[in-house]
Amino acid sequence: MIIKDSRRKDIENKTIFAHANKTGYIFKRAETADMPDKHRKIEIMGIVNITDDSYFAASRCLSGDGKPDMGKILERTGRMLEEGADIIDIGACSTRPGSEPVGEDTEWERLAPVLEAVRKKFPHARISIDTYWSSVARKAYGLIGPFIVNDISAGEDDMQMLPTVGRLGLEYVAMHKKGTPQTMQHLCSYQDVTAEVIGYFREFAVKAEKAGIRDWILDPGFGFAKTIDQNYSLLADLEQFTSLGHRILVGVSRKSMIYKLLGITPEESLPQTQVLHLAALERGADILRVHDVAEAVRTVRVYRQL
Repeated sequence: MIIKDSRRKDIENKTIFAHANKTGYIFKRAETADMPDKHRKIEIMGIVNITDDSYFAASRCLSGDGKPDMGKILERTGRMLEEGADIIDIGACSTRPGSEPVGEDTEWERLAPVLEAVRKKFPHARISIDTYWSSVARKAYGLIGPFIVNDISAGEDDMQMLPTVGRLGLEYVAMHKKGTPQTMQHLCSYQDVTAEVIGYFREFAVKAEKAGIRDWILDPGFGFAKTIDQNYSLLADLEQFTSLGHRILVGVSRKSMIYKLLGITPEESLPQTQVLHLAALERGADILRVHDVAEAVRTVRVYRQL
């Protein structure tokens, strides 16, 4: 039996909510006086991957010779800015579960020409760099000036990262994970995933203050050392993270919590990505890290009308 695309998408969306209901993570807005302000500042962070192995193929901007595909990078960056991206997040090392690190030298070799070209062509663009290396942060600051450090390790993979960020006065995204991309999916044991991740950020706040970092953003780390059920539990509980007093970044775009649940591919996961974006916004997300900027911008606009 062949299911038409529209009906199939409706079934997939219902599957997302049925799974949340079955596991106890019902997407339901809390009717309280402390509900997130729909008119708060919400930003869209568009993804540019200078890699050849990121899980969503369309985001890959590395040529077959191992060098950045500058034409694709500049076209993608320009399009995302035109569509309404507030931040361009550039990464040169895939950190998806199972990926292999490329090392700080290779990462910088890929990043340097891209940062220079993007800054030259789009001088007013806000740039975020997806890295956990302090050396990359230092070199990038020397090349393009202030930017956002998007660190999947919250300073744990390079002990000089937090002091470096504090000294340079950079904005910082701290993400929760356990282990490395090779080991993280074997480290999904939690008594209460939401409570433990919130506790992690309370401890991080002490480290950040000691390093002189006051302007930091938290990322619960969807897909990093979490099962599918734990990802949905975190998303359902996202509003609890607002008690920490820092902006919240959510990165669920086309991730395995969608496509593995539904038995589809990352390429087919755009409609359900927007379902989760709306759920995140209703629970206080301030930044959406996305592959598809135009669709995310529309989702924010619809959310504000609700």
